[in-house]
Amino acid sequence: MNSAPFSAAGKSFEIHEWRGSGPATLHVHNSDDEAWHVLAGELIFRYADRTETVSQGATVFVPAGIPHTYTAGDDARYLIILTPRLKALISALQTDREPAHQHEIYRRFDSELLE
Repeated sequence: MNSAPFSAAGKSFEIHEWRGSGPATLHVHNSDDEAWHVLAGELIFRYADRTETVSQGATVFVPAGIPHTYTAGDDARYLIILTPRLKALISALQTDREPAHQHEIYRRFDSELLE
């Protein structure tokens, strides 16, 4: 049995098996949709007006333009479905962790930090 995390990338979207939380602050992607499917544990999503907890088997879809962030429980494992632009944003944020650069990095990928 293969225990390696699932990962696939095409021209219009990518799917990756991940662990860990998203950014700590609300953010918005102006042109890109994003989705998560929880394989194990829980994810807690925070939006501008509410919070929701999703468990194993649940799928969350966040359309472009909706402010959001999420926190993963210690045992959470999930599939994230995102566009190549969002994957590039995440890579840029992981490469340059300087807080003073974060707003500019988000803008470069048609996204925005809101807090």
